[in-house]
Amino acid sequence: MSVSIAYLAVLLIWSTTPLGIVWSSESINPSLAVLLRMLIALILGALVIKVRKINLPWHKQALRLYSYSALGIFGGMICTYLAAPYLSSGIISLVFGLSPVISAVLAKRILAEPNISAIRKFSMVISLLGLAVVCSDNFTLADDGIYGVIFILLAVFFFSLSGVLVKSVSIAIHPLATTVGALTVATPMFLLTWLVLDGTLPVELWQARSIWSTLYLGVFGSLIGFYAYFTVLQKLSASSVTLITLITPVVALSLGAMLNGEVINDKLMLGAAMVLFGLAIYHFGHLIPGIKKKRISS
Repeated sequence: MSVSIAYLAVLLIWSTTPLGIVWSSESINPSLAVLLRMLIALILGALVIKVRKINLPWHKQALRLYSYSALGIFGGMICTYLAAPYLSSGIISLVFGLSPVISAVLAKRILAEPNISAIRKFSMVISLLGLAVVCSDNFTLADDGIYGVIFILLAVFFFSLSGVLVKSVSIAIHPLATTVGALTVATPMFLLTWLVLDGTLPVELWQARSIWSTLYLGVFGSLIGFYAYFTVLQKLSASSVTLITLITPVVALSLGAMLNGEVINDKLMLGAAMVLFGLAIYHFGHLIPGIKKKRISS
């Protein structure tokens, strides 16, 4: 997969995944919907691994990498699916845009990375205030929507924590092998979660939109999406990759409004603009001439 195609694939898949999650959970229990998605991705991935004869190691370092990756897949996905009945696809994508910010905080604690600069702290405040504006207009503590907020924040936390822990593992593995290895570890956890939370298989209640969305997420959202992401991560600079988190919320909000009738009001637009502005400062604030000069002189 060429880098340009992989980059475009990640943009499109990450932009459409939140809407796919919302649709797949409409008539299929969320815990079952995500289990089916992972089973599809695991089976197809294992077939590709076998046909292309890609090495899939299972030594100690590889298992560590798969386990850390599985933490993000399981924790991030199960919480996102549980949040889907309460949140719009646009808001899900918007909150996930905060993952680089949360990753930076966790990396400082876990990987002992340098202190977060003042401009980045300022950008975090702007983004969090923007998220508060979004939530204040859509939910109150008395509504069930608060559960959606809690679940999606947990999802972003697990996704970010997984990314930080993966950085601590120094090993070169094919991106598809990493994907299949992580899915192999995570899928049994999805199975156990479904058995505990639901355990039923009411196929007669499934609607076509939910079925097609689950298939799409299994093939594209999980297998191809993870593979494309790992490819981009290996070939492009960090700044190029982080642009994805700035673009996908805008596309996801637009798709949610056009295809799912999700309402975009003034407060949502204001909050989203604040979140994206904060993220832009977070990623590229150091390029501002005055700030850059100040950092060099210090």
